[in-house]
Amino acid sequence: MSYTIYQNCSKCGSCLPHCSTSAIQRDNDGEFWIEPGLCTGCPDEGSQPECVTRCPTQSIVPLPAKKGRYKAIERIVPSPDIFSNGTNNPFASSMVIWEGCNLLTSASILPWTTDLNGKFYYQRPVKQGRGAMIFRLAAELESTLSASPDTATESIFDVRSACLHLIYAAHAVALERPWEQEFIITDGQIERYLGLEKRKDISKATKLSLIKTWVRQPCQLEVAIDWPQQGRVPGFTLPQERLWHLSEIQHHFQKDESGYKYLTGLTFKIRAGNWSEYFLNKRGGRRRETFYQYGTLPKFLLTAVMSIWQQHIGAARMMLWLLFKTKVGRKQSITVPTLMRVAYGAEKISRASGSREERKRLLRSFENDLEVLHHHGLKPQFDPVTYPPEIQPLWARLADLPNDAEEAIAFWIDDGSSDRRLTDSSPRGKWNGLMKARILSFDLPPEWALPLAKFEQKKQRKIAQKHRSKLKPMGLSGEQILKARKKRGISQRALAQMTGKSQSWIRDLENGRFSAKPQDQAILRRVLGLS
Repeated sequence: MSYTIYQNCSKCGSCLPHCSTSAIQRDNDGEFWIEPGLCTGCPDEGSQPECVTRCPTQSIVPLPAKKGRYKAIERIVPSPDIFSNGTNNPFASSMVIWEGCNLLTSASILPWTTDLNGKFYYQRPVKQGRGAMIFRLAAELESTLSASPDTATESIFDVRSACLHLIYAAHAVALERPWEQEFIITDGQIERYLGLEKRKDISKATKLSLIKTWVRQPCQLEVAIDWPQQGRVPGFTLPQERLWHLSEIQHHFQKDESGYKYLTGLTFKIRAGNWSEYFLNKRGGRRRETFYQYGTLPKFLLTAVMSIWQQHIGAARMMLWLLFKTKVGRKQSITVPTLMRVAYGAEKISRASGSREERKRLLRSFENDLEVLHHHGLKPQFDPVTYPPEIQPLWARLADLPNDAEEAIAFWIDDGSSDRRLTDSSPRGKWNGLMKARILSFDLPPEWALPLAKFEQKKQRKIAQKHRSKLKPMGLSGEQILKARKKRGISQRALAQMTGKSQSWIRDLENGRFSAKPQDQAILRRVLGLS
């Protein structure tokens, strides 16, 4: 049972230090209120919670169930909705965002270390170790952890907070200068992005409490960057700073006729950290002074992660990792050990290598998680050489099962008469085979694949254009021909006669309307005495 603070509160604050769940909060006007999603009613403290007994005005009372619909409330105008086309939206996809996403989904399986002051940090080398990104936890989060990194990082972040991290990255792309400009999002927008508006099994108070937690967690990561020179872009160093700045949370309340106050909405003001000046800078990217790195965020991915995170956390981690990996190269092959490290961590793979039972459990989880990816449209294409059918998951081997009943009977008869049947147990050495196996690529849903295909075509055109410009021989320019002709005192008509061309051809060539063919350039060089 949740409690609330009635309107006769004297604002003395006696209740605040006795709330074990931090549900009692103070708004901008100095009034106290209780967040229903955090209040548990303290059932272990006897007949009444301690905050109730400590209140001198008896203002803390049980919160009655809200009657009627939530009314519309006045808010500041939020930023325009993302996913305006209903399927996908550009988002910032630099390595900073990628590693931030990995931390939010996999904090418990990544190799954290402690510095001389006992503070946790995670270091990610970049550019073959020539630079590094160091991630740390914000002070308010660090203070709640134990001393050992092995146990402290068990439950730092909720996997679903990675979805908010990606939503921030999509909003930041819409800004011209995201390191200076804020974007505003509301609980209603977040509900639509994550598919929460369809969840009727969760109360409004619980939704608001969860959203508030998810919104805060990406903003509790700090990063310091030492980036080496890359091509024409000079190297740079950024001091430790928050990945995202949560500058303000606005709480919107509604009072009923009896004077009980209910939380009905939230509005958040957020700004990207200074990393965006170097990785999400349009003007600097055009001048080759900084980077402007973006990808495509499919809307279904957010709702898929929200639906599978609890039962298939490995699949959720792989799905979010592939969001960035496919941008690097959709057709790049991926080894099975790499996918397992992403989904379960290196330590779990190491334990499985030495324990048969651990190995069986890990293989079962991996094959189930691959099936979940396949169900959501990310279909793995197994390498027939390193990942043959005999060690592929059963669901993949059953892909050729006919839908027609008679054809299916014939299929199973043929399978039963073969030396090796689909339902036979896995062969000996399957684990060792998987440690060398590869997945050639993942077939992606159309709303994900089409923007990637366009991006790859654009990339290939740029590469081809650059390659052609390198191969193109240094030809004679119109200006060179004009200077050489005047230096030798030759008129256009005379040069035309000497080269067997028309005077208009010489005139257009000197005016730069076209370039001479290689054989004509050879003649011009000989006649004009050019080397």
